[in-house]
Amino acid sequence: MVTESFPRPIGTRRRFSALLAATALGVYLLLIVGATTSLTNAAASCSTWPTCHTPVDPLNQTELAIAWGHRIAAVVVGLLVAMTAVAATLGDVSRRVRATLVVAAVLYAVQVGVGAITATMGPDAILPGLHLALGLVIFTGVVAALAWDLEIATGTEDDAIDSPEPIEELEDGPAAPERTLPTSRLARARLTAFAYFQMMKPRLMWLLCLVAAAGMALAAGDGLEIYTIVATLGGGVLAIGASGTFNHVLERDVDQKMSRTADRPLAVDLIPVRNALLFGAALTAASLAAFLTINRLAAALGLAAIVFYSVVYTLLLKPNTVQNTVIGGAAGALPALIGWAAVTNEIGWPGLALAGVIFLWTPAHFYNLALAYKDDYARGGFPMMPVVRGETVTRKHILYYIAATLVSSIALALLTDLGVLYAGTVVVFGGVFLWAAVRLHFEQTEAAAFRSFHASNAFLGAVLVAILIDALAF
Repeated sequence: MVTESFPRPIGTRRRFSALLAATALGVYLLLIVGATTSLTNAAASCSTWPTCHTPVDPLNQTELAIAWGHRIAAVVVGLLVAMTAVAATLGDVSRRVRATLVVAAVLYAVQVGVGAITATMGPDAILPGLHLALGLVIFTGVVAALAWDLEIATGTEDDAIDSPEPIEELEDGPAAPERTLPTSRLARARLTAFAYFQMMKPRLMWLLCLVAAAGMALAAGDGLEIYTIVATLGGGVLAIGASGTFNHVLERDVDQKMSRTADRPLAVDLIPVRNALLFGAALTAASLAAFLTINRLAAALGLAAIVFYSVVYTLLLKPNTVQNTVIGGAAGALPALIGWAAVTNEIGWPGLALAGVIFLWTPAHFYNLALAYKDDYARGGFPMMPVVRGETVTRKHILYYIAATLVSSIALALLTDLGVLYAGTVVVFGGVFLWAAVRLHFEQTEAAAFRSFHASNAFLGAVLVAILIDALAF
């Protein structure tokens, strides 16, 4: 990369990317603070502009602090937007990046004017939602500019694998390990029991159960019943186990070709296919029985989750389309609806908003794993994004979906009573996730891909915990 391709103190491409990432996060922070200001009616405590007069009523001090925080954040973020636009204008960037950032700076000035009118004349003085809409457009533009600039600075023109068909003869291809069964009956029983447990994909359970728990908490608040929790999470664990088992059965032949899956129980013939199918069927029946003790809608959604992951995703999407991860995100989003339906016996907007967050987070999360196992997926014949479109496009799409996830998180805040803890968690862990994704562009290693993958897990886990605490405790 060319040094000093930007005006000082920026200087280098990496520093410009860092400035762009900081600007994107700053705009997002302003959006989430603005949403909190609107939800808490803090704007009513500050009817002057650009400063706030101290209210007579001391009970308004908290709202005043939020309003002041919004104003101060707007000044800091405005400086970041201006610096980014100037650096892009004077630096070595593409025409569309420069144009996007200049437009974002102009729109930011317009947004400030809209905010001033709203603060002094009331929210009805101008088109409702215009202030937030402008913020979302600015945020989208800054993230798009970041993705485009990193694509040019760190990408290559053609880094896809020529054919996503199975690669049968690779010198470093995996060989299914030879498994020697222990002679002791107890040891054999333990090995077999662990194999059945492994088929249930237990590593997916904690996060998906958190999703369902967050859906329940949003629906019930602090009035959540213990039986509903136990039955919903129990049915969810069984549904995940059934889905994982059917997935093992249907992909057993392909698993033998991939190093990360070559030792799965059915790939090494440790468990007969017939037994695995019976086990999956039993888990499905037990899951539906648990959900039916709550209501029929939860049971229907549970069955839909099993069928979607086992049949639609595994058989139809994963081996046939590069958009398998995007569409397949519906499987991970369904637990949010199950949790909501378990409490309300209906599907509501907050539950759909939470499901939307999970749906949009899934590509940003899983594309990192696809990058780390690109050759393995090609060997298995799966048309994953890095295999078909290349690593450069995949890294760009990770940034796109991070932005979409953060925007959907604002929608969730607007539809619920989630407060400062949720907002702060989304900003902090969203920043960590964004930083890891930007770093992935420069490092382009397996370790960097796994770092971004773990950052995505940390983001969603922390946000779901914040939802639980905010909904149940406040």
